[in-house]
Amino acid sequence: MIRRAVVYNPEAERDLLDLYEYLADAGSPMIATAYMSRVKAWLDGFDVGAERGTLRGDLRPSLRIIGFERRITVAFMVDHTQVVILRLFYGGQDWGTALSEG
Repeated sequence: MIRRAVVYNPEAERDLLDLYEYLADAGSPMIATAYMSRVKAWLDGFDVGAERGTLRGDLRPSLRIIGFERRITVAFMVDHTQVVILRLFYGGQDWGTALSEG
């Protein structure tokens, strides 16, 4: 099985921070930290078997979409050496429009 580096675009890093802040405000920092740890561990696991999710070449070449716990939609791309996490969308955000614009 091919092992690839998992890389986060600046937009994805911002999405993670925004999500943490939202969850910490809505619940508690402890809940937000635990949830974000699960998200990050799951995303870092894309280093193996990265060709998962739904291929959405209609929006961008090589774009893949996958969900996490029915709350987060993750947009990412896979090449020979790395998995690039492009964006994370929480709770029904319009990811189709956001991804087709950029």
